[in-house]
Amino acid sequence: MEIFSLKKGLVAPLDRANVDTDAIIPKQFLKSIKRSGFGVNLFDAWRFLDVGEPGVPIESRKINPNFILNEARYRGAQILLSRKNFGCGSSREHAPWALADYGFSAVIAPSFGEIFFNNSLKNGLLPIVLPEPDVDVLFRDVFDVPGFELVVDLEEQRVGTVDGSRMYDFDIDPFRKHCLLNGLDDIGLTLQHVDEIKQFEMQHQLNQPWLFS
Repeated sequence: MEIFSLKKGLVAPLDRANVDTDAIIPKQFLKSIKRSGFGVNLFDAWRFLDVGEPGVPIESRKINPNFILNEARYRGAQILLSRKNFGCGSSREHAPWALADYGFSAVIAPSFGEIFFNNSLKNGLLPIVLPEPDVDVLFRDVFDVPGFELVVDLEEQRVGTVDGSRMYDFDIDPFRKHCLLNGLDDIGLTLQHVDEIKQFEMQHQLNQPWLFS
């Protein structure tokens, strides 16, 4: 997992509540356990007017001009702003994979689906919970100011405007914060103890050699 390093990023507004994981990455694309390659089909049923299928080139698809992420002003956005209960629905880990692969490093919303929230933290995507009135203000800013950016400081657990006129604190579990700042997923955490694991295996083989014959 890459170290979380986002400091400043363009914000894209997804003004919808209860965005479920099937909307984030539809079920027909869940045919791989690799973490990459899902970004092209992020919000597939909303970004395109035709029905998406695995292996169909994006160039041959019909773009939905009315979907917010297809607007040129939000191209390259790294921060997604949404409404309450983002990531509800099934527990597919592909949802944060798709968001990260598309280019998002953080999602801001008043609340998240619990499983999605935890999956995001385990996969390098930062879910930021802010009070609904603060999210309302940010939505107004994004729509009113082309190129609107936010500064995310994970170390200080703050997100705010580039000019510093508004700053918002957010909570995060200290262990998950440590993992994000050091690029440690569950496998990375395990590999920190590789010497102890090897020592255990060697001792286990000495103590019970018949298991290894």
